[in-house]
Amino acid sequence: MANFERLFSRFLLQRSECLDWEHVKGPSTGMIRSYAELPSPSFEEERAILKKLAVIKLNGGLGTTMGCVGPKSAIEVRDGMTFLDLTVRQMQYMNETFGSDVPLILMNSFNTDGETRKIVQKYGRSKVNIVTFNQSRFPRIGKETLLPVAEGPNDGKEAWYPPGHGDIYQALAHSGLLEDLIRSGIEYLFISNIDNLGATVDLAILKHMMASGSEFLMEVTDKTRADIKGGTLIDYQGNLRLLEIAQVPAEHRSDFTSIKKFKIFNTNNIWVSVQAIKELLRQDAIDLEVIVNEKTHEKSGEKVIQLETAVGAAIKHFRNAHGINVPRTRFLPVKSCSDLFLIRSDLYALEHGILKLSPKRQVTTLPLVKLGDHFKKVSNFLSRFAGSFQIVELDHLTVTGDVTFGKGVVLKGTVIIVANHGSRIDIPAGSILEDKVVSGGLHIVDH
Repeated sequence: MANFERLFSRFLLQRSECLDWEHVKGPSTGMIRSYAELPSPSFEEERAILKKLAVIKLNGGLGTTMGCVGPKSAIEVRDGMTFLDLTVRQMQYMNETFGSDVPLILMNSFNTDGETRKIVQKYGRSKVNIVTFNQSRFPRIGKETLLPVAEGPNDGKEAWYPPGHGDIYQALAHSGLLEDLIRSGIEYLFISNIDNLGATVDLAILKHMMASGSEFLMEVTDKTRADIKGGTLIDYQGNLRLLEIAQVPAEHRSDFTSIKKFKIFNTNNIWVSVQAIKELLRQDAIDLEVIVNEKTHEKSGEKVIQLETAVGAAIKHFRNAHGINVPRTRFLPVKSCSDLFLIRSDLYALEHGILKLSPKRQVTTLPLVKLGDHFKKVSNFLSRFAGSFQIVELDHLTVTGDVTFGKGVVLKGTVIIVANHGSRIDIPAGSILEDKVVSGGLHIVDH
């Protein structure tokens, strides 16, 4: 509750402070390094530096936006495997390859902790040491009253919320895990979202971190029109800062979302020094910008706010911190069934839990996929695709309405399928649709 009090005090102060947009600039020279310029470590170097690493996955989210109950990490995404299954498989393969013992740490929220701890029991025989800890639980605040919705610690879950992944620094310390890591010789943490399937351990980045003496690295990648809301690194009065869209004044939102002024965005793949975290906490020096997230109370209908922070916002506190501009392959989040569509297609091959882009794909950009409300929930999505589908030559797909796909459908170029209200479109097995617009209520019989 002391952490909540500090966050609430910063919120009250921040409301009277405004970001001076005149001082917001793109990162200056040296603030961003190119991944292509990083030297690859030798096998022996890799074995040595892995002894100093622990991997943390942010596992506080539920699968509600995709129509699932329980932790999002338990959603099946590919070949019957969940996000967590794929992560454990990656870690096990790495530990077996290098003879290492890199632990996998899951930061849960009160929403996911109980179920996750049950799930991880099935990995008891894997060669991965899995540790879980719980982040803080803060009370929601009435938007009008600025009073806590919760009247006591035993109020229902709807009165509380997990305060974003920026809580990780204090949560590591409060759990005792930070000291445990230091005692076991861990010097660096690789932190990423559990639903980012591209966020694998990259030892070239870790080698660079050690060689450069950096205490904090943030992986960024080139922005496309699909990423306009993602946070970005900026030069603010000569200092490197993370800027989130929630912090941008309304009159400058179009400026922020432009891919001309801000060319990169934060993948939320973070590399950070354990000792540096400990020292900053000792000094009480981790002061993160408050993100105000507006919600509606499920039972009362009252407008409430959640005060949150982002893990990447701490970049301003660490010495020699900078961004690494990484390939797009390191950012492969699954936030919706449109993302799931890409992951389950022939666009990717699965090797040791790692998704690799098909060499048959002739361009590095991914297809732009927009699936309508009929595909919003995972169960609905699965019921509408009978089996495999091929999209290595697809550029754009839009599907709305009551549409189903048979097994082995091939989609190329730009394909738009719109079933009118009250109508249905069935795409038969083996169909090849290239640069097609299908609308109305149709049953296609020709391939």
